[in-house]
Amino acid sequence: MSTYLPTIKQLQYLVALYEHGHFGRAADASFVSQSTLSAGIRELESLLGVTLVERSRRVVRFTALGEQVVAKANRLLREAEELADLVQAAGKPLVGELRMSVIPTIAPFLLPRLLPRLKRERPELKLMLREETSQDALESLHHGRVDCVLLALPFDTGDAAIEHIADDRLFVAFPKDDPRDPPATIKPDMIDTGRLLLLEDGHCLRDHALAACSRSELRTSAAMIGTSLHTLVQLVDNDLGLTMLPEMALEAGILNGTEVVARPVDSPTAKREIVLAWRRNSPREADFRLLAEELRAG
Repeated sequence: MSTYLPTIKQLQYLVALYEHGHFGRAADASFVSQSTLSAGIRELESLLGVTLVERSRRVVRFTALGEQVVAKANRLLREAEELADLVQAAGKPLVGELRMSVIPTIAPFLLPRLLPRLKRERPELKLMLREETSQDALESLHHGRVDCVLLALPFDTGDAAIEHIADDRLFVAFPKDDPRDPPATIKPDMIDTGRLLLLEDGHCLRDHALAACSRSELRTSAAMIGTSLHTLVQLVDNDLGLTMLPEMALEAGILNGTEVVARPVDSPTAKREIVLAWRRNSPREADFRLLAEELRAG
């Protein structure tokens, strides 16, 4: 009987390849070169004496045994993460490495204010950040690639524990000389669906904006433009339409240097809830609640 035991790193490489289906993307997600990841998986196969992955020029296909090993590897990696969390939780609060995913409609507006203060007040905290959409971030949380996620509700977070950070109002942004001369607040039925520009599908802010409008027809008539709020602002500044922006982005100065004007939407649903989420029953729960306090103070 072989006494060889796979290393955590080898299992991480194998799981990353299964999730991404591509050596290059798996290597990027693992922060290593493609050759390093490939060599680690080959070494794992060699020492186990089995083939886990069938390789070709175009396709990466896992064998039936390979899929079983990946399922077991996911459980082992979760246990290893929880072991590390347990040890970390026994020390000082907010000390050491903490991996956090942040959605793209929060990261550029909140983090520039937060990070300098954390660096100053929590010098022993090493915050490792990933920018991901809500769905990808929660998958990273579930698979143990990150410890917590900063995202916006409403969104299905499954069985994750959450802590409220803030409510973020939604605004309609339009060109300064808009001929419609909108009032101080915008009722949903005033929004011109033919001119509305939104983020592409996959960004939860798109769904929040549609919910704020309370008009189901927007799901089919609203234009989808890219993945960046900054791009949407430039389109509006060039009189190509209207868009919806969160108050967080406005406070961060996203309209600086433009002639775009923003007005709040007059609707109880015209907001999103910013929350911090983590795996339920994590031994680092106290750390996450403390981090949530830091985020609220920011």
